[in-house]
Amino acid sequence: MDVLRRSARKSRIGRIKNEHIKEIMGVKEKPDIIDIIERKRLQWYGHVKRMQDERLPKLIMERIPGERRKRGRPRKTWMEGVRAAMKTRHLEADQWLNRKEWCLASGRRRQLSQDRKDRFDKLFVRVSSLLFQLMHFNTL
Repeated sequence: MDVLRRSARKSRIGRIKNEHIKEIMGVKEKPDIIDIIERKRLQWYGHVKRMQDERLPKLIMERIPGERRKRGRPRKTWMEGVRAAMKTRHLEADQWLNRKEWCLASGRRRQLSQDRKDRFDKLFVRVSSLLFQLMHFNTL
């Protein structure tokens, strides 16, 4: 948010809300970077969980290190981030077994279908204009 605030040349002293800064910069409807990271993290988690047990990424993800942690508050692990993202999106622990359901629940499928719809709409406009030109050319 700091980057957008600086780009809009608005300081925190002005007490301008983040939503207003997003409107000024034209990114209000676009997803937050945190949502994108969570979606990609869940996508990778489901992909790795569906892998065979002897694959290296799955072995690394399920490994529990034996050494002691350092003093102080422990750092947040990657799996804790996955669990938090699953909790906010109301995903179950074994939902990754069904790939289509996982894609829908993690938010990826809706984005893909919207992209496909946009491409189809552009293609439809192009084809209909070509057909109109052909019909108009044949009548002359």
